Amino acid sequence: MTGRTGTDVATTRRYRVTHRTTYDYDDVVSASFGRCFLMPRDVPGQRVLEAAIGVDPEPADRSTGTDIFGNTDTYFHVRTPHHRLEVTGTSLVDVDPLDPGLISSAAATAPWEDARPSRPADAREVEYVLDLYPPEITEAVREYAATVFRPGVALLDAVVDLTTRIHTDFTYRSGSTAISTKVDTVMSRREGVCQDFARVAIACLRSQGLAARYVSGYLATEPPPGRERVIGADASHAWAAVWLPGGRWLPFDPTNDKLVDERHVTLAWGRDYDDVPPLRGVIYTESTKSKITVSVDVAPQELPTVSQEVPTTSNESSTGS
Repeated sequence: MTGRTGTDVATTRRYRVTHRTTYDYDDVVSASFGRCFLMPRDVPGQRVLEAAIGVDPEPADRSTGTDIFGNTDTYFHVRTPHHRLEVTGTSLVDVDPLDPGLISSAAATAPWEDARPSRPADAREVEYVLDLYPPEITEAVREYAATVFRPGVALLDAVVDLTTRIHTDFTYRSGSTAISTKVDTVMSRREGVCQDFARVAIACLRSQGLAARYVSGYLATEPPPGRERVIGADASHAWAAVWLPGGRWLPFDPTNDKLVDERHVTLAWGRDYDDVPPLRGVIYTESTKSKITVSVDVAPQELPTVSQEVPTTSNESSTGS
């Protein structure tokens, strides 16, 4: 698995995230209904300092709530006739490095078989074990998972192995799949994008009776040496997480062959992509053509420095005046 170099220092990072989606239509749209998951989660290891959703044209109705997985979702209804709809999520987020205590915990280093939800207190996690419909756990998935989840192997070692195998065995190819592409198709083609690799990993974990969830978010990227950052050139990202006894989750990124760290901004999670699409909606129009443009920017920000006051010695006490 990809490691850090000697010059890399794991520290908390702050990001200004801007996720803008623009729809252009060749005819007027009389009404748009939308639901989006564009507000990052405030969870241990990640603190949301600011978050807002902007919609243009201004919606006549909008509301913000929490779904069954604890994600923040926003609904809106635009009634103003329009040819263009723009939805922008902006946030300021602090992200901590991966907690070393998580990967050294007894739950992570115990045999993976011990991480199968089995107690009444784990009932909520059982939902993350169940297969989807149509089924994603095929014979090909079971065979692939069996090469990783050998009897008695530590859960952390198995997850690291699975992460590296997917990264090695599958080719990242933009545009090679669609949201509707099934895991079995990705398995046979051995190519896809981050969402596909996360879903392959999740299917493998569930095939072994482990609880796994799909996580959507962003990955902060760095330009090549000597190059400036290209604003808006980042993209949405996705990874997987496996449940650990005790209620914590171990997140990992098969696309980049690493455990999730301070470069990952968590947006939302669910059982699959369909639970947490960034934006989904319905429009009323006679339009026959449309164009969607997505721009994502994850801009590093300076963390505030903590100033310390230096104690001073009173001249009065030293002179006795």
